[in-house]
Amino acid sequence: MKKILTAILIIITFFIIYFLQSNFFTWFTISGVMPNLFIIFVLWIGLFIGKKTGLICGLIFGIYIDILIGKQIVISGIMLGLIGLIAEYIDKNFSKDSRLTIMLIISASTIIYETGMYAFQIIKWGVNIEILAFLKILLLETLFNVIISIILYPLITKLGNFAESKFKTKTIMTKYF
Repeated sequence: MKKILTAILIIITFFIIYFLQSNFFTWFTISGVMPNLFIIFVLWIGLFIGKKTGLICGLIFGIYIDILIGKQIVISGIMLGLIGLIAEYIDKNFSKDSRLTIMLIISASTIIYETGMYAFQIIKWGVNIEILAFLKILLLETLFNVIISIILYPLITKLGNFAESKFKTKTIMTKYF
């Protein structure tokens, strides 16, 4: 029952983030660039709940975003699913308890997402390659996401540890090496 309630809260959180992303953060842009809260959210799901859930949520949320925005279908889902999948592997190798680690993970995830989206636009529509403009957007969005992660770090870890206790089972290795 608690897993179902947590899953419902994840869906409600997605819609709150969608509202913030599409309405609130459009007022706070630098050179037309705003933070991408979906990257942080899917990364949070992958880190604290698991890679399968992160992958599935990333795919579903990304496809839903693509349908609402209508620019390119499925590519956001693929990129967010990739972020959710990578998050579980990051979880096994790095500590989630460090603010610096979370900031670096969010930076790397933002770079992966934006690079993938830009590469898709180049391949699909033959967009002119403008490296300086892309690097400016990438830098600003990464900076925005890191600032938001610094502000929301206590909430991210508190809710993450709660979700992790509900979804992940702790296994103890009984074999000694």
